[in-house]
Amino acid sequence: MKIKRLNSKESTFWSQLNQLLAWDEASDDAVFKTVNGILSDIRKRGDSAVVEYTNRFDRMSVADMAALDISRDRQQKALQSITAEQRKTLEFSAERIKSYHEHQKIESWSYTEADGTMLGQKVTPLDRVGLYVPGGKAAYPSSVLMNAIPAKVAGVEELIMVVPTPDGEVNDLVLAAACISNVDKVFAIGGAQAVAALAYGTETVPQVDKIVGPGNIYVATAKKMVFGVVGIDMIAGPSEILVICDGQTDPDWIAMDLFSQAEHDEDAQSLLVCPDAEFIGKVEESIERLLPTMERAEIIQKSLMSRAVLIQVTDLVEAAKVSNHVAPEHLELSVEDPELLVKSISSAGAVFMGRYTAEAVGDYCAGPNHVLPTSRTARFSSPLGVYDFQKRSSLIFCSKEGASRLGRPASILARGEGLTAHARSAEYRVQK
Repeated sequence: MKIKRLNSKESTFWSQLNQLLAWDEASDDAVFKTVNGILSDIRKRGDSAVVEYTNRFDRMSVADMAALDISRDRQQKALQSITAEQRKTLEFSAERIKSYHEHQKIESWSYTEADGTMLGQKVTPLDRVGLYVPGGKAAYPSSVLMNAIPAKVAGVEELIMVVPTPDGEVNDLVLAAACISNVDKVFAIGGAQAVAALAYGTETVPQVDKIVGPGNIYVATAKKMVFGVVGIDMIAGPSEILVICDGQTDPDWIAMDLFSQAEHDEDAQSLLVCPDAEFIGKVEESIERLLPTMERAEIIQKSLMSRAVLIQVTDLVEAAKVSNHVAPEHLELSVEDPELLVKSISSAGAVFMGRYTAEAVGDYCAGPNHVLPTSRTARFSSPLGVYDFQKRSSLIFCSKEGASRLGRPASILARGEGLTAHARSAEYRVQK
């Protein structure tokens, strides 16, 4: 298997790298048309349309929404049905995620100036949030924990989860995670119809303020189209990892770390950046030897062949420069002094520091959120967190003296913009 190799000394290095990073996530016309029709129909017909689409797309045969309402008792039964080890692990992860996100809570604040004018900010949780969770044979209890727990830490009053159950297949691990995370309501619906129900509300599904959680192209397209009616977390592209290594880590470890993202799907991207050409060759040897042992070997191979890159740089300083340009979702600093190198990192979703810190622990139980910006969006966005479930309002209180002091400059600027009513409104409060 031949994986693409680049050398930073090549004159075409940056252009070649940009071509390999390019990712087109745009929906095609057929997907857009289908999703647009579903959104419009559910907005008009509510529950009946949700039931109709659920029966059609998830091969169900339910008569009404009552059959799609997964009660708290059903969630409790799911929690009791999983193994003791699974329950203990879910609770362990949930506690660590909660503990980490407690540190992100932002309180309201204010300060008072000498003349009695008070300025500040009021921080308020969102009232109701919708959580989309992939369903069926795919089990993503970690996705439930990572999305629901920060919302609850933020103080969200009501969390509505939707999860498709194709052919009526309910995943007990997902429901157990919902129970542990204190999700308030769960509906067995998915796809664009679930996004529409959350965005617009139906007779049964409450309208939410924001929708979070991953999904397929139809879900992603629907989230894009309802943005503005509700908030959304992000539109996630394929998973990606970039490993900076100084050439001193076991090459088998690095190969498996690259596999950990490549096994997600064929479009996932794995990059290794290293100043040691001989070590890069050793990692290639590890990849060839270990690949046949992997359960998802075919997916990993396709991912590595189409999107993986092995990059030789002059030193770790240049490695950091390359990484900041890529702005990876996951960044491993597999080097002797990660605390020094991390000072040079400005764009990454999550940074895993040191040879012993596998990206996989961040996916499940380290504590920080695994919902991360992809496709170079870490240049301007951040991991999902408590702050995504809070809104901030500015507070302004003018004393009599403060109104006079601020009214004069406000009047001058307003008249300069030709807004006379603004000016006179401020002038009324200026002491003569």
